[in-house]
Amino acid sequence: MSELQSSNPEIKFKQFDKALEESHLFPLTATGIEVFQINFGRLCNQACLHCHVEAGPNRTEIISREVLESCLRVLRESDIPTVDITGGAPEMNPHFDWFVNEVCKLNRHVLVRCNLTILLETGYEHLPQFYAGHKIEVVASLPYYSERFVDNQRGRGTFDKSIKALQLLNQVGYGEEESGLVLDLVYNPNGAFLPPPQSSIEADFKRELWRRYGVRFNHLFTITNMPIGRFRHFLERSGNYESYIQRLIDAYNPQAAAGVMCRYTLSVGWDGTLYDCDFNQMLKMNCDHGAPNHIHNFSFEQLKNRQIVTGMHCFGCTAGAGSSCGGAVAE
Repeated sequence: MSELQSSNPEIKFKQFDKALEESHLFPLTATGIEVFQINFGRLCNQACLHCHVEAGPNRTEIISREVLESCLRVLRESDIPTVDITGGAPEMNPHFDWFVNEVCKLNRHVLVRCNLTILLETGYEHLPQFYAGHKIEVVASLPYYSERFVDNQRGRGTFDKSIKALQLLNQVGYGEEESGLVLDLVYNPNGAFLPPPQSSIEADFKRELWRRYGVRFNHLFTITNMPIGRFRHFLERSGNYESYIQRLIDAYNPQAAAGVMCRYTLSVGWDGTLYDCDFNQMLKMNCDHGAPNHIHNFSFEQLKNRQIVTGMHCFGCTAGAGSSCGGAVAE
């Protein structure tokens, strides 16, 4: 039973599996493994209010060289096309550069989820050129195109640093259509509501970031804030937890449910435990239903069609246009 289901037993929310049954999607199963997502740990130079990972400068959980070696073995023995590196700030892991080099030798598409401000920290100044040299897709967190909004969510001074980091990435070719260097931004709402339509807010971001700061990027991903981690604590403190959960339930979209990221993604925790998604990872809901639950026991055949472990939080990925690490999943 997930954290969300057990914390308020007196509230009888509609269960996610029942919604799947009504949509003829139960049990929810994987359709393959197209994305191998690796969480490098919870160490981060920031401590954002909406962070479901609850990452920060004082966290000590980081992925080991041994686990990363196992990840490389899995990649060598399979044809999984995309490696998605996340954190915390994954760049702070001492094995980061080495691992990216090794994955690129395997000719896999690599994307890194970057908080932008890490690019300005001492010891990480090489990263824009390093990313460009390896043609890494950079997925960067920028909650909005205004200073007040961003600093409220991510800390004072974060916006200015983020803009400077984006300009550095632009200088090495990121965001230019002809360069092949892809720079995507991630938008999270700053409150207990769903994100607006992805296409419309992407147009706003492109217009305003170019007009105000001369910044270019390729795509904007809208991601629904999941009611776990620090965002859950915010909802509880503000008295919005129950109403937010109900808002997600009421916005359930079968089309979004059919395209959720867990159906084609496998998530590896910093300790090597396997999860259906990064959100399950934070709730310690590992792969189950007979599928291997650790990288050392990896079996592509058993995991590619596994049954997904679900909970109330899954309504966050299926509300409205849906939400995934790649943004909205439905029109």
